[in-house]
Amino acid sequence: MNPQCEIIGKHILPIFRAMLAKELVQTHHLSQTETSKKLGTTQAAISQYLNSKRAYKGTKQVEEFLPQIQTLATDIAKKIVNKETSTKDITPYFCTLCTIFYKQTTPTKPAN
Repeated sequence: MNPQCEIIGKHILPIFRAMLAKELVQTHHLSQTETSKKLGTTQAAISQYLNSKRAYKGTKQVEEFLPQIQTLATDIAKKIVNKETSTKDITPYFCTLCTIFYKQTTPTKPAN
């Protein structure tokens, strides 16, 4: 049994971080160092995200969910760059993603 939270923490959160890092560096042209400071990680971690050496292990388990993760990463990156939000305030956005994942992957119980 894999509880939803375990799948999210093990696979979706790292993929989200990687996509967010890629957005900040590749789309918004922040340096790896600037990105690492904004995401509270190391420059080496950002380099691994950019080279897909980190976070993409469990992609097959959540493959159909990748477009939604990418959309959230794109939106959050824009908000970070435009100073509309800080990385400390990302949690509610990620919780929304978590809720969507949970609803899409949880079978509905038959009515009695």
